[in-house]
Amino acid sequence: MKAWVLKDFGLKNLKLENVPTPKPGPGELLVKIGAVSLNYRDKAIIEGFYEADKVHFPLIPVSDAAGIIVATGAGVTRFKTGDRVNSHLYSHWIDGAPAADEPDWCLGMPLPGGLAEYMILDEKAAVKAPAHMSDEQASTLPIAALTAWYALMNTGRLQPGQTVLVQGTGGVAVFATQIAHAYGAHIIATSGKDSNLERIRQLGADAGINYKTQPDWEQRVLALTHGKGADITLETAGGNGINQSIAATKIAGTIAQIGFLTGQTAQLNLMPLIFRQTRIHGIAVAPRTAFDAMNPFLERHKILPEIDHIYRFDEAIEAFHHLSRGAFGKIIIKIST
Repeated sequence: MKAWVLKDFGLKNLKLENVPTPKPGPGELLVKIGAVSLNYRDKAIIEGFYEADKVHFPLIPVSDAAGIIVATGAGVTRFKTGDRVNSHLYSHWIDGAPAADEPDWCLGMPLPGGLAEYMILDEKAAVKAPAHMSDEQASTLPIAALTAWYALMNTGRLQPGQTVLVQGTGGVAVFATQIAHAYGAHIIATSGKDSNLERIRQLGADAGINYKTQPDWEQRVLALTHGKGADITLETAGGNGINQSIAATKIAGTIAQIGFLTGQTAQLNLMPLIFRQTRIHGIAVAPRTAFDAMNPFLERHKILPEIDHIYRFDEAIEAFHHLSRGAFGKIIIKIST
């Protein structure tokens, strides 16, 4: 099969090669990949600033995929040949709290990912793809949509009428807006581009704040919520901005710490955190059972992902360059029809 193989850190070391097609072992599925979607995690792995000590070369990167099962190993009972499935990042995290070694079983690193014509999935980790989505659309779900869902529903315990603050207009923020809007919540979005704020309003955001023209954006959040703050904040920026997120979140509210776009470390001001009794919860996607709960919701509400651009399989390098520039919604690489 053809696969993009990472030989060393750096995008220049990602090469399209012919490699042996894997064969499914007991309890495994061989999936013909229709499409994959890119996440910041994929970029960080390739560039060597995401758990670099766990990367073993050569590596087929990219965790999020959708495709059709073409063969099954012995003992498979959850799926059959011809079923259309999603990958799930944590191939061993099925339910409950994560085990200490969950990162050792992640797709796209350290396990082989989906930037190839075929990939192996554990049948326990695979999820039925939504019937109303194409492979390109379904490939956006495993990290971006599921992270948003878990942050809102499981961690934040979202209720209709509450206020959700989403940062940026990337994949997680866009899905969070769509899900929260369908659930009856109010959404405040931040972005550095007015054009993106207008687009996210069209998807259900009630208000938008340009953090470049309003650097004290947390004060605007408080004004929009009559001094209360957001019930749930999806923190995707990272870095010292966590202090503004604390100020923008209600007393005893929840911050779902998801991203690290502006830095993996922060200088945290403890007194506001203590006096506001803010709950900060680290989010590293979710167990498979949350995926099983999310997909029917997406189908019921006819939610479709926002796709910025679809690249051909041989255009993977261009797709990663696009990811580095930023996108509204998701970047897709189409593998096969």
